[in-house]
Amino acid sequence: MKNSIGLLEFKSIAKGIEVTDEVLKSSNVELISANPICPGKYICIIAGDVGAINNAVEVGRKLGGIFQIEAIVMPNIHPDVFSALSGTTQIENLHSIGVIETMSALSSIMVGDTAIKASNISLVEIRIARGLGGKGFTIISGEISSVKRALKACEDKYSATGEILCASVIANPEKDLVKKLFS
Repeated sequence: MKNSIGLLEFKSIAKGIEVTDEVLKSSNVELISANPICPGKYICIIAGDVGAINNAVEVGRKLGGIFQIEAIVMPNIHPDVFSALSGTTQIENLHSIGVIETMSALSSIMVGDTAIKASNISLVEIRIARGLGGKGFTIISGEISSVKRALKACEDKYSATGEILCASVIANPEKDLVKKLFS
């Protein structure tokens, strides 16, 4: 059962591609994302059951050596995180949106998981590091009170670490903005 995420980040694109291949061969995991990110790093995100993810991340940690930056297992991820990572969430009506800008790819996934577990919101998108200078952001949607509650939960949990750069709530977003955000 796909309920966990593994994230591997490398300071070498070549090593990141090599290790990603070995990780996929070593464990029964699904590749969610694998690509270069700013500034000149490589990230691999995998999904699967916690045992397979633990094994895959350990393989990645060993093979990454001096090129490894991050090797994290996130167990018990909310199922909606997976569609938000791939940008495939279908949202019918956006009453309000919340945007949480983070310092890293990992923290954008963590805040998305925290937000959806804290309040009755929808995860619209979790965008990680591509063209963002290594940063990430998470977009949520729902009733204004639910969006505010979700953002507060994220800020309460992560502000002390410095991982959240900014969080904004937008009530009744303009239709043209919504089209551009999700096109």
